[in-house]
Amino acid sequence: MKIGSIDATEIAAQFGTPVYVYDAEKVKTQYHRLKNAFPGVKVSLHYALKALNNVNILRVLKNEGAGLDAVSIQEVQLGLRAGFSPEQIMYTPNCVDFEEIQEAVKLGVHINIDNISILEEFGHYYGGSVKCCLRLNPHIMAGGHSHISVGHIDSKFGISIYQLRHVLRVVQSHQMKINGLHMHTGSDILDADVFLRGAELLFEAASDFPDLEFMDFGSGFKVPYKEGDIVTDISDTGSRIAEAFQRFCAHYGRELELWFEPGKFIVSEAGYLLVKANVIKQTTSTVFIGVDSGQNHLIRPMFYDAYHRIENVSNAEGLPRLYSVVGYICETDTLGYDRKIAEVREGDILAIYNAGAYGFTMSNNYNARFRPAEVLVINGEAKLIRRRETFEDLIRNEIEVL
Repeated sequence: MKIGSIDATEIAAQFGTPVYVYDAEKVKTQYHRLKNAFPGVKVSLHYALKALNNVNILRVLKNEGAGLDAVSIQEVQLGLRAGFSPEQIMYTPNCVDFEEIQEAVKLGVHINIDNISILEEFGHYYGGSVKCCLRLNPHIMAGGHSHISVGHIDSKFGISIYQLRHVLRVVQSHQMKINGLHMHTGSDILDADVFLRGAELLFEAASDFPDLEFMDFGSGFKVPYKEGDIVTDISDTGSRIAEAFQRFCAHYGRELELWFEPGKFIVSEAGYLLVKANVIKQTTSTVFIGVDSGQNHLIRPMFYDAYHRIENVSNAEGLPRLYSVVGYICETDTLGYDRKIAEVREGDILAIYNAGAYGFTMSNNYNARFRPAEVLVINGEAKLIRRRETFEDLIRNEIEVL
């Protein structure tokens, strides 16, 4: 199996395991595939860097013309460090101290507000001198798992669409400039109708905001995790959204920009986690492959019940056998249950697919394990873009007082 043009086993031999590997060309392909899916409208893609925030990945996307979606002041700082200008960054915090929002204002990035009390505070301090966007909750249940459904009535995200009259009173009393309306319903959305239902609510709300420059429909486009997986039809979804947006702009009286903030769609399929089979352990009911990684490096299977395809890249032509792939953490950390995998021998290298999004960024040091290295395959070369942690990294911030 090749990542880019390089054999996965060669990468594992050169950099050791576990190791995250990213294919730069796949990142670019996915970006342009989505960018070109909305004919006839001005589209701006703000990559959600919470998915994968290595500076080299950010610069790959910056060079392709992307903006950024940041959800913390630290992510804003990562974006600025990568070379993005403040106007290319949308800052969408949730439940943060107002001081963090003030810091973002000083940095000059777009501000997205999802709470009426924060909106009032923002209006008190800035009035109409600083533009801001409103994140509205459309009360639409969407997404592949409850943990990634964020637009429903019990969600902590966004200002309820039913609170719009209250919002308008706050905006008018402080003479605020609202330059965008935003929604995000969840992840792994298959149907264009989910976006369109939310869009109609934003279109209706827009009549009360004369200073709009853009509308942000979030993201949530589903990518394949297994053979034959049902995915978002990007072409159909893009055409239908573009058509609806054009009608809205004609009614609104001028052309606005259409924004999206994809994360998983851009980087999920570009990433792989390469691990080594430490042990083959047979119990009375199961044959386990114990690998040199676990939920500390890829928590998605445990946290979201996420499926990640797993292949033996050392013995790809071996007879398929039934295994459960587990990690080396003192906790249940099953990466794949009852999988048909080409016969695995101790020492073989396994590739875990769809590891580009929410893999390394959600990794941790549980059991005092080190986080893995990261490698980028670009222009026919495999380049180390983050070294593997060491014991010194683990204790760097400890202060011995005893």
